[in-house]
Amino acid sequence: MSLLKTASATLAIASTRTVPLFAPGSAHSADNRSVIIEFLVDNVDSVHQNLTGFVEDFVNEPTTMPWGNRALLFRDPDGNLVNFFTPVTPAAIKKFAR
Repeated sequence: MSLLKTASATLAIASTRTVPLFAPGSAHSADNRSVIIEFLVDNVDSVHQNLTGFVEDFVNEPTTMPWGNRALLFRDPDGNLVNFFTPVTPAAIKKFAR
């Protein structure tokens, strides 16, 4: 299992062998249609450039959203939605200041 720890959250990424140890039958690949995993990044356009050629299913190319984030949405190989975003308006930048 791999862990990504931040000051406010921990993301655990487990293999298909590990997940059943928590609760057999609780997780199935390509089943989720309601969750988006989001990552705040410094430059979403650079992330897009780096992922082009690796990601097969871009849902949205980098787009500036009405709430002030520039966002890139794609599906991972299991069908999960992943969003990388960068605040670009003054209000969004203030909201996500680190």
